Amino acid sequence: MRKLRCVVVVLGMLLCCSAVPASAGVSISIGLPHVSIGINLPLFPQLVPVPGYPVYYAPRVAANYFFYDGMYWVYRDDYWYASYWYNGPWWVVDPLDIPVFLLRIPVRYYHYPPVYFRGWRPDAPPHWGEYWGPAWEQRRQGWDRWNRNAVPARAPLPAYQRRYPGERYPSPERQQTLHQQYYHYQPRDKAVRQQLQQRRGPQGPAPAPRQGQPLRQLQQGRPAVPGVQPPPSPPPTYQQRRLPFQEQRPQDREQQRGYDQDRWQPRGGGPGPQRDEGQGR
Repeated sequence: MRKLRCVVVVLGMLLCCSAVPASAGVSISIGLPHVSIGINLPLFPQLVPVPGYPVYYAPRVAANYFFYDGMYWVYRDDYWYASYWYNGPWWVVDPLDIPVFLLRIPVRYYHYPPVYFRGWRPDAPPHWGEYWGPAWEQRRQGWDRWNRNAVPARAPLPAYQRRYPGERYPSPERQQTLHQQYYHYQPRDKAVRQQLQQRRGPQGPAPAPRQGQPLRQLQQGRPAVPGVQPPPSPPPTYQQRRLPFQEQRPQDREQQRGYDQDRWQPRGGGPGPQRDEGQGR
């Protein structure tokens, strides 16, 4: 009888443990409709103004995460993504359509900078012309020159979205209704207005590019620039670039060690990305 009681007690404890839900940790893996880019925020992120720019950044999100002119923007795996809700759904943005003030964000505010950012001045924007090639540079002339005394005001944050964390996060159909009801700001940037019109149009969301997809495939349907060759394929992403350790050359191993150690160092202008317990990295 004593052994039987022990068995009953143990079974009861196991049943109680299985009924308790696991604690929700902060995971960084965005997986909602349209495009999955590896970020999943359980609640509205802290957004801090970038000094001197009409842009906010998220110092506590382990990603290159920004807010500009009423929309959220993420630079991940060599592509820009946009959304008008803090946790997506996200869509890919053609490099020719990225707002200039996003291109101008200083390197120090990219908490997960690609390896090719190394060596660039932290207080200056990335060298997008070097990365996307001369054709892009010609189409986007003047992106890195502007009157710093005539910077537009920052858009107000959509604070109403704080009421929709976790399981209360609305579906894409519900998001548009709530956005129109509670957020009356109208984007001033022509490129941002164009993005919103494309998302709300009858054609539906654009497909996401595959990792390592050449830039020229993103530009299909655009008129060719006379006398300018198509830009080369973008360099491989961090994941594609990183070979197994035993297959790397000695100098590549040293460079990879330095990059891995540097990823979690603060970049000035704000605290570095923070990994909370339970975070999926």
